[in-house]
Amino acid sequence: MTEAPSATCELGAPGPAGSREAVFTGAWRIDTVRFSRPDPAAPDAWTGCRRLIMKDGGITAWDSSLVVYLRQLAASAHAAGVELDDTALPEGVRRLLRLADAVPERKGARRGKQSDPWLARVGIRAQRGWADLVSSIRFVGELTLAFVAMLRGRARYRKSDLRAVFHECGPGALPIVSLISLLVGMILAFLGSVQLRMFGAEVFIANGVAVGMVREMGALMTGIIMAGRTGAAFAARLGTMQVNEEVDALQTMGFSPMEFLVLPRALALIVMMPLLAIYANVMGILGGALVGVLMLDLTAIQYYQQTIGALSLQSIMAGLIKASVFGVLIAISGCMQGIRCGRSALAVGEATTAAVVNAIVYIVVATSTISIIYVLTGF
Repeated sequence: MTEAPSATCELGAPGPAGSREAVFTGAWRIDTVRFSRPDPAAPDAWTGCRRLIMKDGGITAWDSSLVVYLRQLAASAHAAGVELDDTALPEGVRRLLRLADAVPERKGARRGKQSDPWLARVGIRAQRGWADLVSSIRFVGELTLAFVAMLRGRARYRKSDLRAVFHECGPGALPIVSLISLLVGMILAFLGSVQLRMFGAEVFIANGVAVGMVREMGALMTGIIMAGRTGAAFAARLGTMQVNEEVDALQTMGFSPMEFLVLPRALALIVMMPLLAIYANVMGILGGALVGVLMLDLTAIQYYQQTIGALSLQSIMAGLIKASVFGVLIAISGCMQGIRCGRSALAVGEATTAAVVNAIVYIVVATSTISIIYVLTGF
């Protein structure tokens, strides 16, 4: 059974003089979902009508939904040349209608539906990309000058902040790096065992895990972890300082934000990334050893000897070079997005997201480029 409407508008037939009545009854509220009202934009809505009389036929409650519908009715009636009479409506409704009509809509306030041509959009994006590139180069240059000032003993920053950031980037990241690296080593061992078992060469799993972790996976996984953990934290913290105008306060007091805020964070991340990569390599090799010893019937001595035989100083240095590059990229991405953040909560979230996404993209591009260079140079 259909439920009766809670609010109705009955539009009577036109009288001899062309007058027509619109009688409103019921509870006209936004939370009322059962309306019965004519469509003022219907093609035959105002046929034969010259004057519309709006009456209160028992309105029990009303809010802005009634005013909105009355304005739609009035606009359609005016467009059809119909005269309106609202003297029989409640006083509060008539006052709101007068107030709504008192201030005309500002021209251009509505969002236009037309979009720019595709060529214009391409040009705008190209201009934004060029502006971002110039801003990034300027940021890297200012950070380089801050490092030079630090080496000359002229950079101004707090030693306590530097120690706190070193702890955040180093010991504070050990739990998550330990877990991820251990699992990655176990995964590499499992994947290698599937193929090597067919040839009875399970002992070479230690070689694959060791080389894979040291040359590639240790630095790569550590970089991704630090991009999501530390890079995002840097962007959010510096962005919040921008919102609170703390960066402006530092500049007013004569402190360089690049030296006071960015330099300690960049230095800590650049220094700690190779150390975290070494730790990740050890944990990954340990994860592979757990699989090899506990599940593939290898002895601990065998696994150790194969690992030592597979590793070389060249492989270790290859991974550490990647880790150092990743540290620079994460520091630049996180700090640059934080310093360039806008002055709203939305801007802080966008800066944090951009810091993580950009850092991961930089890491993937960098590891691909460095790997190609290694192959071409035989490193």
